[in-house]
Amino acid sequence: MRALLVVNPKATTTSGRTRDVLIHALRSDLKLEVAETQYRGHAGDLARRAAEDGWVDLVVALGGDGTVNEVVNGLLAHGPSERVPRLAVVPGGSTNVFARALGLPNDPVEATGALLDALEQRRERAIGLGKAFTEGEPDRWFTFTAGLGFDAGVVGRVEEQRRSGRKSTHALYVNQALRHYVTEREHRRRGPITLEINGLEPVPGLVLSIVSNTSPWTYLGSRPVLPSPRASFETHLDIFGITRMTAFGTARTVRQILRSHTPADGQAEAPGPTGKHVVSYHDVRHFTLVSQEPAPFQVDGDHLGDRSRVSFTGVRRALRVIV
Repeated sequence: MRALLVVNPKATTTSGRTRDVLIHALRSDLKLEVAETQYRGHAGDLARRAAEDGWVDLVVALGGDGTVNEVVNGLLAHGPSERVPRLAVVPGGSTNVFARALGLPNDPVEATGALLDALEQRRERAIGLGKAFTEGEPDRWFTFTAGLGFDAGVVGRVEEQRRSGRKSTHALYVNQALRHYVTEREHRRRGPITLEINGLEPVPGLVLSIVSNTSPWTYLGSRPVLPSPRASFETHLDIFGITRMTAFGTARTVRQILRSHTPADGQAEAPGPTGKHVVSYHDVRHFTLVSQEPAPFQVDGDHLGDRSRVSFTGVRRALRVIV
């Protein structure tokens, strides 16, 4: 099988020696070409050219969720089709939500072993993805999450810290979330975002809006964070929002999204967080988030600036993944 390995040399959890071992292992089973990313967006450019040229059957992303997102957007630059190469992931970031949601080991060496076994057994899975649309901006596919408002603001703060030399850690995210909570006092009481779903009454006043393509949304260390526990790669998109972030209510919601969600007696599916200010929708194909003022926007943990209107759609069986 002909394959392209897209390597992020700045991946958080892989050293040069580890990458050399992984490349050697992959070359034992694949006709492998290796390309290291050199700038933001380079992984997408490499994947797009590979898909357009038609010379590879498989693109392997070695890096974190940002690298994976770029590769996915490159592969699907012209939309889903049977001609699009398959995707495989070797986790190399600090959190690796997408890889872990697929059931892959979080260790890159173990994940490489699982990948080689999957290739030998010809195991693959067609997964659904989300797509975000903003007028005047490029469309953006996402693998596990997108967000407009408070959560995207936290992502933006973390990226600022990383640009100043701070290492991406779970402690950094928690610290910046607390700082953002303190500084966003006015928006915590009533948010500027309205959720619009065809056929339903608009839901105004959202402070936070998290769009999930799978569950969990992210991880806090080894603990999954579950705002939309029913989201999956087999359904369309889930939406979780909060219309007011009081200290007590926010603490209650945080406890809910950190707990394990299992179906209660007589229930077919696990419930999600509940509360007076909680908004939740499951398996929605199309919807739009509209903000009264430009609000922070993120996809797969990548801050994309401020947006006033973003539409979303879920696309089932958009991409084939080796698992």
